[in-house]
Amino acid sequence: MSDEELAKDLGLISALTIGIGTMIGAGIFVLPGIAAQEAGPAVVLSFIIGGMIAIINALSVSELGTAMPKAGGAYYYINRALGPLFGSISGMGDWIGLAFASAFYSIGFGGYLADLLDGVVVSIPGLGSVALLPTVALGPFTLNEIQIGAVIAGAIFVGVNYVGAKETGSIQTVIVTLLLGILTIFAIVGFFSFDWATVTAEGGLAPEGTGSILPGAALVFVSYLGYAKIATVGEELKNPGRNLPIAIVGSVAIVMVIYTILVGLLMGVIPHSEFFLDQVEEAPMSYAAETVFAYEFAVAGVEIPILGVGVTSITIAALLATASSANASILASARINFAMGRDKIVTDWLNEIHPNYATPYRSIALTGLMIIVFIIALGETVEILSSAASVLHLVVYALINVSLIVFREADVPEYDPDFEVPFYPFTPIAGFVLSLALIYFMDNMATLIGGVFVAFAIVWYFFYARDKTDRQGILSSYILDRSDEMPDPAVSAVSAVKPRGEAEDDAGPRVMVAIANPRTEHALITLGSALARAKGGSVLATHIVQVPDQTPLQKGAEQIDQISAESERLLADARDSAETFGADVETKTIVSHRSFEEVFDAADTYDVDTVVMGWGGSTVGEGRVERPLDELTHELPCDFIVLDGEDVAAERILVPTAGGEGSEVSAAVARALRAEYGGEISLLHVVDDPDEREDGEAFLEEWAAEQDLGDATRIVDDSGDVGAAIERAAADHSMVILGATRRGLLSRLVRGSLVFDVATDLDVPVLLAEKQSDRSVRARVLGEQED
Repeated sequence: MSDEELAKDLGLISALTIGIGTMIGAGIFVLPGIAAQEAGPAVVLSFIIGGMIAIINALSVSELGTAMPKAGGAYYYINRALGPLFGSISGMGDWIGLAFASAFYSIGFGGYLADLLDGVVVSIPGLGSVALLPTVALGPFTLNEIQIGAVIAGAIFVGVNYVGAKETGSIQTVIVTLLLGILTIFAIVGFFSFDWATVTAEGGLAPEGTGSILPGAALVFVSYLGYAKIATVGEELKNPGRNLPIAIVGSVAIVMVIYTILVGLLMGVIPHSEFFLDQVEEAPMSYAAETVFAYEFAVAGVEIPILGVGVTSITIAALLATASSANASILASARINFAMGRDKIVTDWLNEIHPNYATPYRSIALTGLMIIVFIIALGETVEILSSAASVLHLVVYALINVSLIVFREADVPEYDPDFEVPFYPFTPIAGFVLSLALIYFMDNMATLIGGVFVAFAIVWYFFYARDKTDRQGILSSYILDRSDEMPDPAVSAVSAVKPRGEAEDDAGPRVMVAIANPRTEHALITLGSALARAKGGSVLATHIVQVPDQTPLQKGAEQIDQISAESERLLADARDSAETFGADVETKTIVSHRSFEEVFDAADTYDVDTVVMGWGGSTVGEGRVERPLDELTHELPCDFIVLDGEDVAAERILVPTAGGEGSEVSAAVARALRAEYGGEISLLHVVDDPDEREDGEAFLEEWAAEQDLGDATRIVDDSGDVGAAIERAAADHSMVILGATRRGLLSRLVRGSLVFDVATDLDVPVLLAEKQSDRSVRARVLGEQED
């Protein structure tokens, strides 16, 4: 079986709605009633303080996310920076914290569902009239109607996540759009019911004292957990360098403004003493709606009451909000578990990708089971669920800020974020201090529960993960590499906790072969194996299982099964072919809604040295509405070699060259094929007229010597027509290798060029090569301006 990966299916809007949908849920529809008991009208400041701490942490998450857009988000950053011990703490903390949060959001959903269905009964033969949401005894637990509704909500959204991230993102977008529309109407109408006297009565702005503001901030911090969820799906996010910071910071800012407006409105509509009523504590927005919409207006002389419509709309909005919160949290928590399984922190059994839906379905199922358990066991103590989620996440956020500092100070070469936090190092230091300080104001029981899970993560690392994982954090490597300079306690501590798993052998540079067509499979593997042998490396054969965008994943099960079986056959043949050529080979299947674009993502993910892929001679993206220009805006992650043909005919190889970086790749491919097949190499250089022939011969002699091709046949064509010269020379050769000129290879594949138009008409196979370089994005995409 080949390994499998997540595909990039989420856009900016879906990412924003994942964050907003999570934060705008129970945070506004449940917590204001509880938090107002704690802080009174000053709870507005509690929400603002919580939001400001979240924004500081969001800046750090944004920098790390643009440097490493990987599934698992915070866990991935912490594990890479601080090592698997802290990776276990953060991964378990984030995962369990999200399960607590999902249970809390589901309880909010159950509360409003119970309010909506209050008094609704069904007739069951033999039992008579029974409430639609009855009280149920379950062993030692008695589930009330709110918990029953919560269990229903949890089960539904676990199922939605089970069938795929793209469908989840689409549902999230619809939910958040409807939700914001309803809340906007509520805010506009509620403005006319706002009474400042209500805010200042019964003890003033802070009837419980100003010291209650920070405990209030600790209680409501769970309302801002949504932004970090965006980073956990970073590996599935399109163009993460641009979209990730916009989605993360933007979602926090938007939600904080919404909270400030709506919570302030509630304080001016509901007297402080009424927040202690059960009805207000459980459903403050519905209670406020009874005041906000308690009037009639006339249309054509007819009085129309809007109370019922208004209250029902708010109840529906609450259901949408709490549902979207649970939905987004389940999505994110499952991918954290996926990332931990990939690093052997937890069993790789959880890492299995569903053959139909391309999701880590076992992680989702296990997360869903935990959510149901939390609802049953702690569903009557909403504050414990929300505070436990906050405690665990604040520990993770503190570690995120430390990780950012480690990446910066260790000067990791591959750490190159597209976004950097302002005022470094003060911003991450402030995030670390404020995150831990807020835990001090948490509920004691919630803090104890959080501490128990942190201790469990530490024990899990030493008794399970330490012997499985081999990844050592950057901080540990930094200290051990400088053990003579570092304090002895630091060196001893790092040595005591470092992982003991066996590291995988370094097989040298990887050559990735992207297989899509059985007819070209053998040729591509032949070419990739020859390059791998020449480099002393290995072959990574990948097959991207593509499903049309118009076909939902859950609807194409039979088709996907068929494609998956074909993928296994292709990769098995590829493995056999590569081993025949004496190359070490690894295979992977990637399930995606695209094919061409995923080649770039896989090359970057697996840190390959060279990509070998096929090209049918037509422009890339033909037959599709969009062209893959998003992917072309990134710098090439490695060298690219594209075969136009079905065979590798290496008896007589023609290498046209005008110098430049692309021609270096052409020369390297030619040398590898000559070493494998013993063929002959000819070099072609075109000059504008006969007067330049001597200069052309001197250039070709020098270039051949530099590329270790001094024994190759050298041809100088003085016609000045590059395309015609290649066509004439190719008639006497079995293969042509073309390197990139100043105009980028991939740009030419998309838009074509004169040389490539000629090349597609050749009767021999053509290899197109472009070298990884430090050219700007503009130069890489558009090519430098040609004369």
